[in-house]
Amino acid sequence: MNAANSSFRRFPDDFLFGAATAAYQIEGAAFEDGRTASIWDAFARVPGAVHNGETGDVACDHYHRYPGDVALMSELGLQTYRFSTSWARVRPDGGAQNPEGIAFYDRLVDELLGAGIVPWLTLYHWDLPQALEEKGGWASRDTVDRFVDYALGVHDVLGDRVQHWTTLNEPWCSSFLSYTAGVHAPGRTSVEDGILAAHHLLLAHGRTIEALRERDPQLDLGITLNLTVADPADARDPGDVDAARRIDGQFNRWFLDPILRGAYPADVVEDIRAVDPIAVRRWASAIEDGDLDTIAAPLDCLGINYYHGELVSGTPQPGVEGTPHDGAGDGATGRRTRSPFPAADDVHWVERGLPRTGMDWEVQPEGLTRVLRRIGTEYAPMIPLYVTENGAAYDDVLEGGQVHDAERAMFLREHLAATYDAIEEGVDVRGYFAWSLLDNYEWAWGFDKRFGIVRVDYDTQERTVKDSGREYARIIAARAV
Repeated sequence: MNAANSSFRRFPDDFLFGAATAAYQIEGAAFEDGRTASIWDAFARVPGAVHNGETGDVACDHYHRYPGDVALMSELGLQTYRFSTSWARVRPDGGAQNPEGIAFYDRLVDELLGAGIVPWLTLYHWDLPQALEEKGGWASRDTVDRFVDYALGVHDVLGDRVQHWTTLNEPWCSSFLSYTAGVHAPGRTSVEDGILAAHHLLLAHGRTIEALRERDPQLDLGITLNLTVADPADARDPGDVDAARRIDGQFNRWFLDPILRGAYPADVVEDIRAVDPIAVRRWASAIEDGDLDTIAAPLDCLGINYYHGELVSGTPQPGVEGTPHDGAGDGATGRRTRSPFPAADDVHWVERGLPRTGMDWEVQPEGLTRVLRRIGTEYAPMIPLYVTENGAAYDDVLEGGQVHDAERAMFLREHLAATYDAIEEGVDVRGYFAWSLLDNYEWAWGFDKRFGIVRVDYDTQERTVKDSGREYARIIAARAV
């Protein structure tokens, strides 16, 4: 690739190219060296909760194979690696710090630094200790205190070498998808539990930001949100416009507004109150003085995960059922769940003929540009942005020792180009992390969906770099699309 060619656009010299994973999805070693059950260990054993009843007990065996995986990262030219620490490994049952558990991440960080790869640590990617769930989970305010203890314990060991800290990954998923929809662990189906979990997750984020900043003002501290673009099917139809407002409110603004504006969106509160006034009353009474100031603690960066957008209507659409977000449970196993949107029963998704991934998600690269533009202008003009997850599942086939995944390679190119478009418009985007480095345990889909740029044979644990991985390596080497 010749970056001097006018058809290529070169990324800024300080732009970081990386890849991302999550602890439960790749580590395995589920009950080794003192680790105890997380909510995903428990949920995976609920009949019908996960495709084929599969668990993350072994997953990609990264716990034992991390040196080879770091060598793969180096081969691909990755500059940074976003990983999560397992709460259930570091503080089994939410209790005292486990020396053997934190030692794994100590070794991993040293391995990364030895390979010249910047470690990017996420403290929570959905693996709440099951013992804490049994005490109320994220619906309980006490979990906030336990999370801060856990975060500071990780910093005690890794803080001298890890500069980049993310508090939470996708709190929409670990609240509404997990406590309201029942699609993800712990599988509750309660509007009240979902909005309480969302508040306590955000409070844990804010308190951790404050505590880490007090320890070391030089740390780069942030949170990662999954965001979408919600468009009305007909911008002239008030029902369609309201449907888009509801999805934007319950998916994006419920988290953006308190974090970056210090208040929950009033229109969304009223939407949910109309559906479940008791839930809203209890949620409001759980918000204590000072909570919103804490949640709005200043950030050094903001991570954005983007996979697809939404085209919605207030009118039912023939042949279209459900949402692109509840397929993680219903489509995987047929288990009954409810909508992850507490107040959107009258919202209907519209087919628009875009290409679709193996998750049946639409491919909409320009939506990423729009998300970045919106955050960079409306919400966080002074905060650097990172695309912390972006990728696609396809039904890969291993042929002659190779995986020719042209669709995923195109997906990466198009979304990196969309990222560049935002930078060209003046949005301060400083990095991109492909999801995912490895094929892995895809939550309620088990091992049925492959997102990796590196293939994993789950029987032999053999790794094979896919064509998309080689394409990403070429882009990184040229720093251009």
